Amino acid sequence: MNKIIEICNVSAAYGESEVLNQVSLTIEKGEFIVIIGPSGCGKTTLLKTINGLVVPTKGEVLVKGEQLKECNLVFMRRNIGYAVQGAKLFPHMSVEDNICYVPELENKMTGDEKSRLVRRMLEMVELPFELAVRFPRQLSGGQKQRVGIARAMAADPDILLMDEPFGAVDEITRKTLQEGLAGLWQKTGITIVFITHDIGEAFRLGSRIIIMKDGVIWQEGTKDELLRSPRDKFVEQLISR
Repeated sequence: MNKIIEICNVSAAYGESEVLNQVSLTIEKGEFIVIIGPSGCGKTTLLKTINGLVVPTKGEVLVKGEQLKECNLVFMRRNIGYAVQGAKLFPHMSVEDNICYVPELENKMTGDEKSRLVRRMLEMVELPFELAVRFPRQLSGGQKQRVGIARAMAADPDILLMDEPFGAVDEITRKTLQEGLAGLWQKTGITIVFITHDIGEAFRLGSRIIIMKDGVIWQEGTKDELLRSPRDKFVEQLISR
């Protein structure tokens, strides 16, 4: 396996409030990393350092061996998919135009090229091609979330960042989306970094789980490793929920 993301002694702050404190994490290509911890522990901030949305006050972040502070962030972000809770689709654009948004920033596409891409992306997230002409307001919550994943995957990224992407849907839909994402990861081998508050979701999806507390990585490991050797009462309570 090869290192695809390296977070090296990273600290980050909002104003005078430190959110990350000398965090180090190496992610190998093809891993499914799940980050979990209480609100305010630094999960989202850590995720955002990977695509340059948060600039560390100390330390450095490397993606595919390149330091973010020295690279073209616009270009780099086009190779990193980003999906968040509620999907955040462009409301004035059809499903087709939402999915094709990033690929069209690279190259103007013909109608046939867009149709082929959209059909492939919708099939990948198990949605019918007929939805391509609809607008976000015409979709269910689960459909919006799947379109959001399709949009994030449309530029064929090496990395997919996901910030509580299934938090706004009902439990039945959530389980279906989890199964679909797990299948997508197995088929594509993409590197996924996924934030959740749900330990069950973390155990179902993660090849490695990162537990955060107070701006630091408190413990990491596989599901079996965490269950077998929790670091302390905090971890025990977190994984027993």
